[in-house]
Formats: sequence, C-alpha cells, structure tokens
Amino acid sequence: MTELTELTAVRLLDGYRKGEWSPVEATRAALERAEAIQPEVNAFVRLTAEEALEQARESQERWRRGEPCGLLDGVPVTVKDILLQRGTPTLRGSRAVDPAGRWDEDAPSVARLREHGAVFIGKTTTPEFGWKGVTDSPLSGITRNPCDPSRTAGGSSGGSAAAVALGAGPLSLGTDGGGSVRIPASFCGIFALKPTYGRVPLYPASAFGTLAHVGPMTRDAADAALLMDVIGHPDSRDWSALSAPAGPYTDGLAGGVRGLRVAYSPSLGGQVAVQPAVARAVRQAVERLAELGAYVTETDPDLTDPVEAFHTLWFSGAARVTQHLGPHQRELLDPGLREICARGARYSALEYLAAVDVRMDLGRRMGRFHDTYDLLVTPTMPLTAFEAGAEVPKGSGHRRWTGWTPFTYPFNMTQQPAASVPVGADADGLPIGLQLVAARHRDDLVLRAAHALYAAGMASAGRPTPSGS
Repeated sequence: MTELTELTAVRLLDGYRKGEWSPVEATRAALERAEAIQPEVNAFVRLTAEEALEQARESQERWRRGEPCGLLDGVPVTVKDILLQRGTPTLRGSRAVDPAGRWDEDAPSVARLREHGAVFIGKTTTPEFGWKGVTDSPLSGITRNPCDPSRTAGGSSGGSAAAVALGAGPLSLGTDGGGSVRIPASFCGIFALKPTYGRVPLYPASAFGTLAHVGPMTRDAADAALLMDVIGHPDSRDWSALSAPAGPYTDGLAGGVRGLRVAYSPSLGGQVAVQPAVARAVRQAVERLAELGAYVTETDPDLTDPVEAFHTLWFSGAARVTQHLGPHQRELLDPGLREICARGARYSALEYLAAVDVRMDLGRRMGRFHDTYDLLVTPTMPLTAFEAGAEVPKGSGHRRWTGWTPFTYPFNMTQQPAASVPVGADADGLPIGLQLVAARHRDDLVLRAAHALYAAGMASAGRPTPSGS
C-alpha cells in the first residue's frame, strides 16, 4: 500500500468514489509511513493509530453506502500540536504543560475537519509554544529535514511539513505567526498557505495576537484549496473571524495567471542576500509565470525591514504565553524562549503601541502596492535548510531566527495571504520555495497562481525518502 502515501487528498477521494481503495487502506498506509519515518525524522509527538483506524472504518462504511459525510471523508490528516484536538493532549512542545489536562474541545479548524470526516492520525512536533523558525523543543527533541536528516525541517510547523513531504497523510494543519508554515514548506518541498488573517478562525486566541494564522500544509495547491473550503469558515469562538468566502476556492483554481499583474522582488530591493541556487530557481519560475500570460515587472514593495517592531510584538507575546508559569516551570523552558520572554516583559505599553504604528504603516504601504500589482513574488527563504538543532545557521552572525527569514514575517504584520510553492532544489537536493503574496482577502489569487505553477510543471509534489525509511 506504499503507493497510497504518494497520493494527494484529491486523488485519494477520487479513488474512494471509484472503489479503487478504501479509507482503511489509506489510513493504514499513512500510519505505516509515519511509524517508518519517526525514528529518523521525528515528525510526531504522538500517533493515534487505534482511533484513526476506527474513524477510517466508519468512513469506509459511509462510502460503501454512497453517503460520505463531507469534503474530506476518510482522508488521513495530521494536526500541529499547538491546536486543540478533542481526546488528545496538546502540549505545545512544552514540559511546562500538564498532559493530564481536560482535552475535551477541538480548535475551530480541527472541528471542521472532524465534521467533514477526516481521519486524525497524529499530532506533529513544534518548538515550544511555536516561538521560533526551526522545530526542536525540550519536550520532543529535534525534527529533521525529510531530504537530509542532518538539516532542519524549519519551523515552527516543521513536524507537519516533514509528515506531508514523506507521505504520512496528505494534509496537515499548521500555524504561522512569522513564517511558520512557509519556512518549513520551503525547506521540505511542500506547499503551504498562510491565509488572510481571520479567514481560518483560531481558538483559543494566540498570545501572539493577530500575527498568528492557521493554514493548510499540503502536497499541492489543489489540496490546499480543498482544505480551505473546509476550514475557511467562521466560528463564533473567534471574534475576529471573517465571514464565509464568496465561493469554493477549488472553483477558482483553473483561472490561471493570464492578465495578472505580478511584481517580482528578488531581494526586497537589495536588502536580502539570497543564495544563488535559490535566486535562479525562483527567477525561472517567475519567467514561467510570464510565459503563462502574467504581466511580470521586476520591482520592489516600499518596505523597510520591520524586524524591531516585529520583535516587540513577538517577544511580548512570548512573555504573555508564559506569564502564568512559576519559577520551577520556567526552568523547564527552552533557554532561547526564556531569553525572549524576559526581553518581552520589559517592553512598555508605549513601545508596544509604537510597534503597532509601524505595523499599520506597513499595511498601508502594501495596500497601496496592491492597487498596482495583483501578486508579489519573492523567494520564500533566502537559503536552503541548514544544520538541525540550531536556531540560526552556523557562522551567519544572526542572533535570532528572524535574521534569516526576512521574506516571511513582514506579511504576518500586514495580515496578507502568502504561500510557499516548491520550485526546485539546490546542488545538495535541498528544496527551494517561491513565495506568492496577494492583497488581504485575495487568497484565491495566491491559490490560482500556485496551481498554475503546478499545472505547468514548475512545482512538484514529489516525496523525498531519507536513508532510514
């Protein structure tokens, strides 16, 4: 059944309709794959095989009767261990969270998956409280890259990215407060979308406030559109959730890019040093967009690096998420997290509001930019995956993870939809991602353009295989 782990959710569902395979077969294959990759890659904090197989048997019976209960009935899915899942501890990568808590509620996106018949096979790894752009924690150790286990999977949704890349379920829910679905998607060679803020409701509210988004991590853009049709609807528990979208995202995928106005910024106006292999792969994909009919202009948005304002917002959020912990619990935290929490606790209200002002001005400038351009294209990351277990690349001179993620966190500040599309690999076989950004509420354009790249053969859903699997 190994071939079932190669399939997208769209293809799995087509096979269920035609009777080519069953949800039980697909779930067993995904679980076997998850168990095989776990020793080397460490993508999971827990697998829920017994529960998953029971859900798959119920789905199989519904398909036998010709009565699937939703858009994802019988599709194996994984959930980042930041999001609540009923009946399963959500430890958030922390030894300071008590696993004996009451786990009796689903996060909104998880609830929508359950309503649509998805099969939950496990919770994926995260750094502690999702605080950094790589995935390691005192609780679960290091999550490694599916193409080269000596390298990082990225983060903070690194477990989800590795699971999807290696066939342990075609769909995963991740969270993104500064690049946390796009960074690991770029490093692991999968697709991921950070939707417009509020498009996918979030509960409990993130301590990182309106920087934090929930988004799909998938094998391609068509699967992401399908997942968005499930999770992209309001929930009364999130006061900031948007109203329902105008129509299914899947309906707009075939629109292509002809006539779209695309701004290509290879380095944000020379602010970012980009590895040559990354620059070449992204440029080739942009040239393909032009061949497909997009009007491409090489230009840069009016951005100055907002990293200090982002740090004020991010570090303050980290201080807030750990505020309730006692001295003994604080000693259990990742040392880097303790450090930024201490810094975040020292900011004044006026400093925080000054960062909000920077954010609002950034949003205004990007809004004006999108009056002229439908899409902005950049590299997702300026580099490919570096050594596992480090917050920053060795010898880079960076102090924090934001030093090597300059293309991602600005668009959390502006709340825009942004996706990472795999568009090649470097000489070591490490994946390269292209980032697509649109104006707020234009998630459909991001998905359309990404789907066009897949259809044109510029993006790949191929699955790497580490040496131990």
